Amino acid sequence: MNDEPSVLPPLVVQAQKAAADAGFVMSCTNRTGALLRTLAASKPNGRVLELGTGVGVGSAWLLSGMTTNSQLITVEADRPIAALARGVLGDDARIVVHTTDADSWLDDYTGSGFDLVFADCRPGKFRRRDDLLKLLLPGGLFIGDDLLPQPMWSAGQPTRVGQFLAEIPTQDGMHVTLLNWDSGLVIGARTWQR
Repeated sequence: MNDEPSVLPPLVVQAQKAAADAGFVMSCTNRTGALLRTLAASKPNGRVLELGTGVGVGSAWLLSGMTTNSQLITVEADRPIAALARGVLGDDARIVVHTTDADSWLDDYTGSGFDLVFADCRPGKFRRRDDLLKLLLPGGLFIGDDLLPQPMWSAGQPTRVGQFLAEIPTQDGMHVTLLNWDSGLVIGARTWQR
């Protein structure tokens, strides 16, 4: 079975071109993106959060699965990278790109909860996970990637990932599945009772 998506959404292609032109190499893969699209489609009229926008490849995949009344909030700390993402994604009224670090965003956010969160940076995944998961509605999905060794990992990343992989299966109020697939994924669902 070939699990590579056979057709890429046009916005994903545009975001991938922007990433390539900028030399940005940390975008999600097409397989992870296709999974994000499928999971976003399972949340009609949903509220979606992405921590770590990058140039917008993951956002484009999420948008391709979202309904017209859904909303995506995405957070990117790097100003030039966030500006590139806005250039790619800016015409879609369903998305708001925040240029701030995820820690500050988590400190300041007081809005409604989310049906799906994609943690694609350290906050929310390797630290402050409890703060992020408090924002997840019952039945909501938590997705994280890059849990298998990657060429761009820093020296401390194997330790962070190892600790995360040891902790996340027993995360309170969550049913969690680890996937030894693509870049290494986690999918968790918030239980109805906390």
